Amino acid sequence: MSSSSQWKMFQPPDSHSSPLQDIIDLQHPNMQAKQSYRNGTYSSEYPSSPRDNFNNVNKSGGGNRFSMNNYNMDGCPMGDSAGVYSSSGSTNNTSSQYDSMNHPPIRETGIIEKLLHSYGFIQCCERQARLFFHFSQFTGNIEHLKIGDPVEFEMTYDRRTGKPIASNVTKIAPEVVLSEARVTGTVTTEVKGEGSGDNTGRISYENRGECFFLPYTKDDVEGNVTLHTGDAVSFQIATNQRGTLGACHVRFENPVHPVKYHGVVCSMKENFGFIERADVVKEIFFHYSETKIKEELVLGDDVEFIIQTRNGKEVACHITKMPSGSVVFEDVSPEIMRGQVLKPLERGSMVRVPQNDPLPGRIRYRAADHSEVEVPFGDKDQCGEFTLRHGDWVQFQVATDRRDQLKRATNISLLDESFNVSGERREQGIVCSLRDGFGFIRCVDREQNMFFHFAEVLRMGHKLSVGDEVEFTVDPVATFSNMSNTRQSGIRIKHLPAGTVQFETLVERNVRGVVTKEAQVFNSMSSPSRGSPSDYNGTISCQINGSKKSASFMAKKCEGKVVPRVGDKVLCDVYQVKRTKAFTAMSIVVQLYSSNGNSGNNVGTSRPLLQGFIAALKDGFGFIETADHTKEVFFHFSNLNGNPDDLDLGGEVEYYVGRAGSGSGCASAEMVRVLPKGTVHLAQPLEPILNGTVTRTLRALNPDQAHYSGIIQQDLQGQDRERVSYEFGIMGLACKREILQVGDPVTFQADLQGRATNIVPIRKKRRATVDAIKGLFGFLNVESEENRRLFFHMSEVRGNSGELQPGDTVEFVMLTNPRNGKSSACNVVKISKVPRERPERLLARLRTASQEESAGPRVVVIRTPRGPDGSRGFRPRRPIADLLAE
Repeated sequence: MSSSSQWKMFQPPDSHSSPLQDIIDLQHPNMQAKQSYRNGTYSSEYPSSPRDNFNNVNKSGGGNRFSMNNYNMDGCPMGDSAGVYSSSGSTNNTSSQYDSMNHPPIRETGIIEKLLHSYGFIQCCERQARLFFHFSQFTGNIEHLKIGDPVEFEMTYDRRTGKPIASNVTKIAPEVVLSEARVTGTVTTEVKGEGSGDNTGRISYENRGECFFLPYTKDDVEGNVTLHTGDAVSFQIATNQRGTLGACHVRFENPVHPVKYHGVVCSMKENFGFIERADVVKEIFFHYSETKIKEELVLGDDVEFIIQTRNGKEVACHITKMPSGSVVFEDVSPEIMRGQVLKPLERGSMVRVPQNDPLPGRIRYRAADHSEVEVPFGDKDQCGEFTLRHGDWVQFQVATDRRDQLKRATNISLLDESFNVSGERREQGIVCSLRDGFGFIRCVDREQNMFFHFAEVLRMGHKLSVGDEVEFTVDPVATFSNMSNTRQSGIRIKHLPAGTVQFETLVERNVRGVVTKEAQVFNSMSSPSRGSPSDYNGTISCQINGSKKSASFMAKKCEGKVVPRVGDKVLCDVYQVKRTKAFTAMSIVVQLYSSNGNSGNNVGTSRPLLQGFIAALKDGFGFIETADHTKEVFFHFSNLNGNPDDLDLGGEVEYYVGRAGSGSGCASAEMVRVLPKGTVHLAQPLEPILNGTVTRTLRALNPDQAHYSGIIQQDLQGQDRERVSYEFGIMGLACKREILQVGDPVTFQADLQGRATNIVPIRKKRRATVDAIKGLFGFLNVESEENRRLFFHMSEVRGNSGELQPGDTVEFVMLTNPRNGKSSACNVVKISKVPRERPERLLARLRTASQEESAGPRVVVIRTPRGPDGSRGFRPRRPIADLLAE
């Protein structure tokens, strides 16, 4: 036993806390006594500390100088002096007194490791050291000292050799002496049940090739764990008053038969995460390397795992994925309960103190037995993240945790009666814009739009969209830490049926009035810096309740998109705006038009409804050719009743002529509506087909000319006849997208009105290949034009423009713009499709790249093989039969 290596496991304590400090702390004399290990049980006896023993020795008059037979030693603090062997027995009293008064020695504890005929060795408990001691330094009967006994001593240095030795060795009261280091072992014998008579088990561990067996009891096992034979455990070695070793603080590490646990992934970091266990209310760590599946885990996955202990901590290992919904933490009662909020959740800037309680909210409700019950709830139990207030009436369901039977409220939704009980002021509005996670509400009673978060919408699952009518509560939210500036936001947002929100209150219907200021069409895209939309409103003077009032109106509120002019008499409905108390006119119908656009003094007449044809389409506006084909009328897409995408050149429309433009004086068309084809009468063409030359083009191609119509001069065979000219418009073209230039030869027919119709230009067709296509335009490779590239627009491609690819052969007509002299291709028609081959430069690059980029060895032919006859290579081998025949 003296040479046993198990005492090597006693380690000195480090600077951090250890299990030894929880049981025996030799540096604190005021600690209470703790249990000591005796016969497999613990007692409450606790010895005094080394410093207490030192103080008691001083009080009793005993010094730190000991004289035993011929062995003398001066006790002194470590490093100041050392005990020596002396045959004379003389000592230095001055040095001894100085050491005792100024540097009292420190007492240490240890375990007797080896005993020989006159000396032994002590294994220190507080540090990793093995000290020599002589029997003469032991106080008491040496026959009573045995291996494994706990002792107390002072460390000094041998004056001859300078080595540390133990002196003033005393046997301390019997108690548990623990090793600092934890030892790992295996359970060999289980602790039998109650009433079996033997409540002691055995744990085996190996140290330096030797196997040891230590006893343990059920009280020595940490946690509510039942150990089985073969389970891996860690423990500390304890020695009782008899010197018997035992295992205490036994900690379960790894089972012999791993137990499968279930849980849900609740947190994930860079290379590790945490799983919420289904058996206890606890999270367990796991590393990504412990997953046994190919795909990566995500938050919320149901998993199965085993638990192992590593570095004293439990970790999840051998993680496998389970079907979704396999792990259930709680049972939710189907009964819907009603209650009041006692303590709402603090969110955002309302949080004053960090919450440690995972369920800080409280709801009180009346149970089936009419008793009042209070249940907690957390931030995930609400049907949304809307704001709850004290006293709100809510409905919820009660969920019971299967692990600890804790009841809580979940699926919490706010009841409408809460708004009546709380007395809060509810406002209405319409959602006017939505962003990423937030939006704005146009308020009925406020000038500014109200900010809100999506989380404050009470109706979960409903897709919020612009134009939804809502009801909300205004809540001031601090935006700065100094609370000097605040902004308001909408909370507790509730959807309302369509038509509930009214920004105006009806004052009177069918009110007659006169326009005193004309309204203009507001276009935020074309006029972003010309003031607010209110600057474009018009004004109507009318009589309301017997007094003269002015009501504003917008152009889009006019019936039929006919904007009345100054002086027009109108019939309208008058409303009062709730937030400004101003009057506004709606449903405006013009009864009489004024004869002068700038004055309303003359009695007007109704404007006629005209018809025409679409002559040109631009970006946001266009022109209408009148029914008599003599002039054009401007119109804006905002005055179109319908979709602008449905418009096409030559389309038939009807319209009203509105006011003249302030800049150009051109008439403007209003209330433009598309008509079915054939509604507008066209003159019939006459035979025969004539030839002519364009002498004047349409004004759409030459804006500088004063006349709208173009002119074609007929070509006559005889010189004695006068040349006849014919006017034409957009409807005279056989193809409405055709571009006629001055000097172009054409074929046409004259109609009954003496105008040219069915005009077809006679142009030279050219062929080229498509060089490149870039979105809405492309380029042709024209060889006859010194290899220059010719521009063309994709709108000029006949057929499906998406099928046109570089390299295709096309047929086209080349036109030159007289204003800038640039040419372009028109009437592009695909003729043939050339197989697409890689360019030679790319093929050459691929051939060289395969050699340049190859990293391995290459075979290079140095000398080409040649046959005996000088031919390249070898001839085919002759058959053996022919060789034998020769």
